[in-house]
Amino acid sequence: MTVLEGWWAYVFIAIAGWLATDIWRWLGVLAGNRLREDSEVLNWVRAVATALVAAVIAKLILYPTGILEQSPLWLRLGSIAAGAAAFFISRQKPAVGIATAIGVLAIGLWALGF
Repeated sequence: MTVLEGWWAYVFIAIAGWLATDIWRWLGVLAGNRLREDSEVLNWVRAVATALVAAVIAKLILYPTGILEQSPLWLRLGSIAAGAAAFFISRQKPAVGIATAIGVLAIGLWALGF
């Protein structure tokens, strides 16, 4: 099998993924233009989006895969604590918190020999 024989599968995945999500994005834009910023619907959407992000982060910390699966839980929790502290110390700048958490995790993994 050559490289070009399986290209259609990737094209199909890209088109199907685009069609499945793009419609909802456009509907969101159309509906979002009609919502007030302080409406209950928009507050609910923000709450659901925040909960989904929190759930993904918790899953990555508590049930990791790959090299993180072998790392100790205290290191993963410690990196999140350091990132949260840096986030609040830096006047709630997300980039500082994320970079700090990644840096602490990377240094911890290096120090443990991963």
